[in-house]
Amino acid sequence: MASKNRLNRRKFLKCAAFAGSSFFFIPFTPSAWSAAANEKLNIALVGVGGRGQWFTVTIPRLGHNLVALCDVDETKNPQAYQNLPKARKFRDFRRMLDEMGGEIDAVIVATPDHTHAVASAAAIRAGKHVFCEKPLTRTVHESRALRELARQYKVATSMGNQGTAAGPFRRALELIQEGAIGEVKEVYFWNSEGGTDRRSPSTGGGAAPDFLDWNLWLGPAAYRPYNRQWMQRHLWREFGTCQLGNWGSHSANLAFMALKVHELWLSSGSETRQPIIRIEARHSGVNKLSFPKWEMVKWHIPARAGLPPITFNWLNGQAPGAREELEAMMGEELDWGDKKEKKWVDHGGAVIVGSKGMVRATEHNATFRLLPRDKFEGVATDRPQKVAASRGHEQDWLLACRGGPKPWANFDYAAALNEFLMLGNVATQFENGTVLEFNPVAMKIINQPDADALLRCEYRQGWKL
Repeated sequence: MASKNRLNRRKFLKCAAFAGSSFFFIPFTPSAWSAAANEKLNIALVGVGGRGQWFTVTIPRLGHNLVALCDVDETKNPQAYQNLPKARKFRDFRRMLDEMGGEIDAVIVATPDHTHAVASAAAIRAGKHVFCEKPLTRTVHESRALRELARQYKVATSMGNQGTAAGPFRRALELIQEGAIGEVKEVYFWNSEGGTDRRSPSTGGGAAPDFLDWNLWLGPAAYRPYNRQWMQRHLWREFGTCQLGNWGSHSANLAFMALKVHELWLSSGSETRQPIIRIEARHSGVNKLSFPKWEMVKWHIPARAGLPPITFNWLNGQAPGAREELEAMMGEELDWGDKKEKKWVDHGGAVIVGSKGMVRATEHNATFRLLPRDKFEGVATDRPQKVAASRGHEQDWLLACRGGPKPWANFDYAAALNEFLMLGNVATQFENGTVLEFNPVAMKIINQPDADALLRCEYRQGWKL
């Protein structure tokens, strides 16, 4: 494509991208931007291994071009390089954006947690639409920064919590908001895995292999000698978010959205009238290097959008009494890897408790059932009846890149969800029972300066948001 035509096309796509900026629950209708609906996007992928493998297959299958592949490890997903010989190869996403900025429409970020923010921010500043895998970021401040950048640059964004696109997810949202289970005042979400409670950092390890750029893998984190154990990101607070980021992004999603908790981040008024969320944790022991073996986190959510106060409860690992409490509440047994006939079906999930019944959602919130079962027999649960159906999680974002409606998981929403979750990871760094008071509008923990400092992280030289 000639440079003049490419400039005109990119300008059109950018101008169209928020022409259809309807909020989550507005049904889809064709409009003036539909002329761009068949435009192929040129997309760059940052992180081709792990979750990135999905995109190396899915994006071409959906009819778009993967024009650049970026990964610090040359051994990741060799099949992708064979299948996409025309895609340019990079190790450093900053160089990729510098050299190919005029050829890229959108960027997908599927790197380890600690580089989600810097890669997404760089792409947004370059004017690219961004799809970032969950968790959106490692810290509260990084999520807020991405939200503000996306607003400033008016790009289409989405976080990768794919359950959002499922028909049952959207049907459950309808039922909750229509009052099918009555007034909701309590939510439980869980994962059976827990943390590793590592008490000493990795040392030694020899030289980094030639196929890995260790300096680039570290990204904004403080430099330290190579040790492959650091690359097990879920073990370490400096590089990962453990199960709150890994699974909480999925399992808390339905309740957070249906009960309009995200609207607390949009509140206005004087500082004395702004909402306060209270967070407290119990856990197996304070560990600022790694994550506790088990944890129980409670968020006290104030009234919002005409809804009453509510508590969210996170149960992770073998928290004392957690499984028994959940089973008694639901009247059903859970499988946490010990029931061979349905192993791991229940390793994560959520229960939304109402005055008339409960929604029991699976770990991705992609399916659910109503409890007690006999009370809700015959209620349709497979697809939405009023809100917009999804074309697919990635497709919704790709359509938004070409001027369609905002995806439900856009950064305005996803940043609030991720801030909420990462507050749990802050709370587990303090003694049991410590209460943190968080102002979501000001992005500030108002009663514990040490905790407030943990909302941010320092970047080493050469890295920035």
